[in-house]
Amino acid sequence: MAGRPDRGPLRRAFRFLFERVLGWTLDDELPDLKKYVLLVYPHTSNWDFVIGIIGITALGLPRRWVGKDSLFRPPLGSVMRALGGIPVDRSSKHNFVEQVVDLFNSSDELIVAIAPEGTRSWTDHWRTGFYFIALGAKVPIVLGYLDYSRKRGGIGPTFHPTGDIDADFDAIRAFYADKCGLHPEREGEIRHRPSGRE
Repeated sequence: MAGRPDRGPLRRAFRFLFERVLGWTLDDELPDLKKYVLLVYPHTSNWDFVIGIIGITALGLPRRWVGKDSLFRPPLGSVMRALGGIPVDRSSKHNFVEQVVDLFNSSDELIVAIAPEGTRSWTDHWRTGFYFIALGAKVPIVLGYLDYSRKRGGIGPTFHPTGDIDADFDAIRAFYADKCGLHPEREGEIRHRPSGRE
């Protein structure tokens, strides 16, 4: 589960696909970090997954993303794993945050992509699991994006969560303010529930 970018022919091929075939621009200033949570926003369409996988591979990053365990059942489970999926049980008996924190703690290098909206439909708040994973694992959060209005995607700023969730969400909201999903009306509001928990 290496977190270092690959610089071989696969990366070049996917960069050609991302930029020349799909016509997107790649923002490829990668942080020099072995571990982090990579946010993926906005998430309003199934195309986000396709373009996102191509973009992550074009960046040379290992394809690791978190999804609910039901996505990994037959017949598509093996395909999801091959695409870098990490199944996580979100049931009440299993703590999602603890599972991913344990995954970080047991890995020397790991980048995990999470879509904080948790859905392609509109929602009035983000799930905050990503935030508490970063706090618990003591890893930074990196802001990834797909901006359909400019056909530009990639990696934005890196920050360490402070524990002041309101201030940290203000910083996140400021970065994503000019980023637009394929279906803007479905973009989830960048806010957390008042309790700060999911």
